[in-house]
Amino acid sequence: MEPLKFGIIGCSRIAKRSVIPAIIKSEFAELEIIGSRLTDKAKEFAKEFNCEKFGTYEDVISDDSVDAVYISTPIGTHAELSNKAAAAGKHVYVEKSSTYFLNYAKEMVETAKQNNVRLMEGFMFRFHPQHQKVKELINENKIGDIVTFNGRFGFPSFPEGDIRYSDLRGGGFLNDSGCYPICASRMILDEEPISVGCRLQYIQVNGITDSVDVKGTSFLIYENNKSASITFGNGNYYQAKYEVWGTNGIISADRAYSVPSDFTTKISLQYNTANNWESRRNDTFEIKPKDHFLEILDTFCMEITKTKNAPYNFEDELLKQAKVMQAHRRSSDTGKQVFLSEL
Repeated sequence: MEPLKFGIIGCSRIAKRSVIPAIIKSEFAELEIIGSRLTDKAKEFAKEFNCEKFGTYEDVISDDSVDAVYISTPIGTHAELSNKAAAAGKHVYVEKSSTYFLNYAKEMVETAKQNNVRLMEGFMFRFHPQHQKVKELINENKIGDIVTFNGRFGFPSFPEGDIRYSDLRGGGFLNDSGCYPICASRMILDEEPISVGCRLQYIQVNGITDSVDVKGTSFLIYENNKSASITFGNGNYYQAKYEVWGTNGIISADRAYSVPSDFTTKISLQYNTANNWESRRNDTFEIKPKDHFLEILDTFCMEITKTKNAPYNFEDELLKQAKVMQAHRRSSDTGKQVFLSEL
């Protein structure tokens, strides 16, 4: 199969550091054109990656040679740009979080379906092999029945003026970091939560015209008395981990969400050989380095070209994640537990 030709919409840090290099490395993708809100920025990016074509977002969308677009603009612009690209017959790989509202996510999926193109949200961490190791240990009954998932993702504050502090453009740290352990809980437990209780902490920015969530905690109830606790935000000591606590042990992933391509991850298993403290044992499993940006990109391309089936349906997964995110916002706004069946 010929590689899919990609147009880049948005000259972001993640595009520069991770996604464009993955496109260049992939045997299933090819960099065709780079677009930015400002043509000079697109020209600068294009020069860095030896890409001959550059222009505006509209130039990328209207380019007949482009098969797929990668969108990494502010979250508040994702829905409009995704719909425009899909209407132009382009497959869409959109950065997480896909959008700010569940209704927008539904529109994005519907537009993609109407135009016979695919739409995927960019949770690259799902494609790192360490999570398959976690699920393998769970399936082998190494920790017994799952009781709870505990996920944390936080980091030091970003510079003043960072796009994450602009709620008007879809900023906030529920969208930026909370989405990762929320998604991970759904992936590891392999089901959707029944309800969500969430509290977000807001700060005022730009005087009194804008407020944005910077930290949050949530508690998700799953079937059969399982639960997940999530903590996230900026202005914290860096953590990107989760634990799965079972009746007979605990599995821990210490670098779960953002993993450099040359980084060896470790999965820890703690368990008992008898019912006492002295019988506790610890096993550690090293997972070889893997570029999860390349893995998600290749999966996207192979699904589109029917080279290899993806492990899940892109559009269904995007909608399920958007629904749980919406439940978090509504719970925080109302101060009440929100049932997913209400949305």
